[in-house]
Amino acid sequence: MVDVWSSLIQTLEGHTWYVNSAMFSLDGKLVASASSDKTVRLWDTSTGKQCGVLEGHTSGISSAVFSPDGKLVASASSDTTVRLWDVSTGKQCGVWEGHTNSVMSAVFSPDGKLVASASRDTTVRLWDISTGKEYRVFKGQNSCTVNSAVFSPDGKLLASASIDRIVRLWDISTGKQCAVLEGHINYLTSVVFSPDGKLVASSSDDKTIRLWDASIGKQCGVLEGHTNGVTSAAFSPDGKLIVSASWDNTVRFWDISTGNQCGVLQGHTDLVNSAVFSPDGKLVASASSDKTVRLWDTSIGKQCGLLEDHTREVNFAVFSPDGRLVASVSSGEMVRLWDTSTGKQYGLLEGHTDDVNSALFSPDGRLVASASRDGTVRLWDTSTGKQCAVLEGTVGVQSAMFSPDGKLVASVSWDCTVRLWDISTGKQCAVLEGHTRGIKSIVFSADGQLVASASKDNTVRLWDISIGKQCGLLEGHTKEVNSVVFALDGKLVVSASDDKTVRLWDTSTGKQCAVLEGHTRLVTSAVLSRDGKLVASASEDDTIRLWDTTTKTTIEIIETHPPTEIIETHPPIDIIRFSNDGTHLHTSRGVLQLKSSLHSDGSRELAHTLTHSPYITDQWVTCNMKKLLWLPVDYRPFCSAVNDTANLIVIGTASDRVIFISIDFTALPAAYLQPSVNITSKTFLRYKFPCWLLMN
Repeated sequence: MVDVWSSLIQTLEGHTWYVNSAMFSLDGKLVASASSDKTVRLWDTSTGKQCGVLEGHTSGISSAVFSPDGKLVASASSDTTVRLWDVSTGKQCGVWEGHTNSVMSAVFSPDGKLVASASRDTTVRLWDISTGKEYRVFKGQNSCTVNSAVFSPDGKLLASASIDRIVRLWDISTGKQCAVLEGHINYLTSVVFSPDGKLVASSSDDKTIRLWDASIGKQCGVLEGHTNGVTSAAFSPDGKLIVSASWDNTVRFWDISTGNQCGVLQGHTDLVNSAVFSPDGKLVASASSDKTVRLWDTSIGKQCGLLEDHTREVNFAVFSPDGRLVASVSSGEMVRLWDTSTGKQYGLLEGHTDDVNSALFSPDGRLVASASRDGTVRLWDTSTGKQCAVLEGTVGVQSAMFSPDGKLVASVSWDCTVRLWDISTGKQCAVLEGHTRGIKSIVFSADGQLVASASKDNTVRLWDISIGKQCGLLEGHTKEVNSVVFALDGKLVVSASDDKTVRLWDTSTGKQCAVLEGHTRLVTSAVLSRDGKLVASASEDDTIRLWDTTTKTTIEIIETHPPTEIIETHPPIDIIRFSNDGTHLHTSRGVLQLKSSLHSDGSRELAHTLTHSPYITDQWVTCNMKKLLWLPVDYRPFCSAVNDTANLIVIGTASDRVIFISIDFTALPAAYLQPSVNITSKTFLRYKFPCWLLMN
């Protein structure tokens, strides 16, 4: 599998029109981007924040570069000028006029004393920075536009790339042409020397990058793979790689020793106009007509799968019980199965005639049940990908759930009913009617004898599976009930509601036995520990509360809101489950390790720390509530799932992709494996590092 999107860590947004080039300062601390919006923008690479806007050009800017000492920026524009800017003040400190047509590029000499500019007026001009005067003019480009010019590392030669398909080498001291490099079959877009000056690389609209031996002027390599014109090429600082940008919307890596493509960076949604390495080679900056500059990490965050067969946004993804498969659902009529070990599509489950709303694996992983707007639940054999049953007889189906023994399926329909289906026969065996508004949650008891349903009608209803009848009406909530769960022994039900309360119910009598109050906003979910001694509830007030079921009191409040300095939307926290041994609480923002001690007066004290399971927020993959991997816009979760044991994350995106991300904890710095908190009192679980780059 080709290495794709190896790893986008930041998108720099602010330009209002095409971004034509991006360049690092020599110390790697800044990026300068040039845009058709007539501005150069400066960006801090440590924060991703814009730190300067250089305005003055009267037309679009084609390129901007830093001087070797980082104090100046030179910009080239279609207003026919080259301009100098003071980086520290953002002020213009020079305007060089002389070109008679658009200036396509500008570059400093290695000693910082000269600037070379290439123009549509068919010339390359050298400018003396100390005097601001034109120093030399190179002519002889067959009256053709010159798109690029660059100095050799020793400052003795100049290479120019022209639309006449020729790279020319010039002796700066004499102004004479000393070599003509021919081979491209379409116009040239850029030219660059290798760090040691021994090679020249040129990019062309002929979809290739060509390598030339600068000492003899001969072609020594052709790099092919782009599917549209190549807009730029740049060497890595060690001279071993080339990064190229293309109108095929990709950035690609090439191994110079073999000439083979060794990586593809995808994510831009329009033409990529340039790409360059940072001075230390750890980052690549790419500039695109999608109005963004993107920063990519060349060494970490390796994505282990990019699954792109969906044609619409991916709404739902779930792991099989053994973690070998993922089922994904997009806004369409199909379910797709993926092999997590290979990243390959394993099966395409076709048959529904309207959008699929959800999919779920059976407890043994042999079946998938899919629920659809077409009014059916369909069962699929995961070993063959074949449909083995159609459960029909209702209107649109929101969701489906297997019984613990895998013999029944319960489906929730838009007609406010729960329907039970016998998997062996495919027949409907009960219609559970009673709710007067939509059903938000259903759950089987551990022994499979009861079903509990939570509804927008403010009630929880209990149903006896053996007779298909309602056996309990749990009334007391004053607003919609969001979730319901049984205790392991089936004697207790816990419900969470928009009325800001958690309620405990006795299943044998249907009576309310506790109202747990304290949350200040709606409660999204609540779960019971396996021993039934603790309830954990999560709320839109950004807290998790732990309750003692014996005393019916709060024993811990865990505040989970991000600090104000983090500018990021974050969904309400959700509690997934207690671990089997009750020592961990799995949430949508991390895993809490719980340590309980019972005092002589009967009160309970809890300490909590964070384990290193990966979790996903709106824009980040986190570990120990610390930011691990920033997700660019095109890769942000429309839905997601986590396989804790395999440290594998699957993300379904609005841009039609399913993405696998594997976290190798052996490669993480020790700080990411340390708990963020370990306090026995009211604790704030905060994002510790307001940085957007994972590690050095």
